[in-house]
Amino acid sequence: MPAPLLVFAIGNESRGDDALAPLLLRQLQTENIPQVEFIEDFQLQVEHVTDLSGRNAVLFVDADMSCAAPFHFSAISAAQDNSYTSHAMTPFALLHTFRQVYGTDAPACFLLRIRGYGFELGEQISAEASANLARATGEARAWLAEMTA
Repeated sequence: MPAPLLVFAIGNESRGDDALAPLLLRQLQTENIPQVEFIEDFQLQVEHVTDLSGRNAVLFVDADMSCAAPFHFSAISAAQDNSYTSHAMTPFALLHTFRQVYGTDAPACFLLRIRGYGFELGEQISAEASANLARATGEARAWLAEMTA
């Protein structure tokens, strides 16, 4: 039986600020919360639909150049978009696929987008993104505290 909560970090540490989600995930892992499973991958793929099954709630974490600093947190729902036919999917498309595969809605899902600035291969994480990461980590901890209360 899977843990009731899943934190799914999407990112690539060799691409500058794209490391934000994996770094946040590692900080949360040190807290050893037994009700939480942590998964990290470079991108969402259709196979990840099975990781959502049996959960009470899921938090997707990703770096984003388009959101306002320091982060954007929101509940999300299924939506078919152009990524459903791609090798990489959005969380919205993954939830849509979950509905198609399982015939029911996915568990409650949330998306924490952390404002990043540079995503070039070989770049280090930027100072601005590091500051945003600290604030976003606090938001993720608050979400976990609420969900495990």
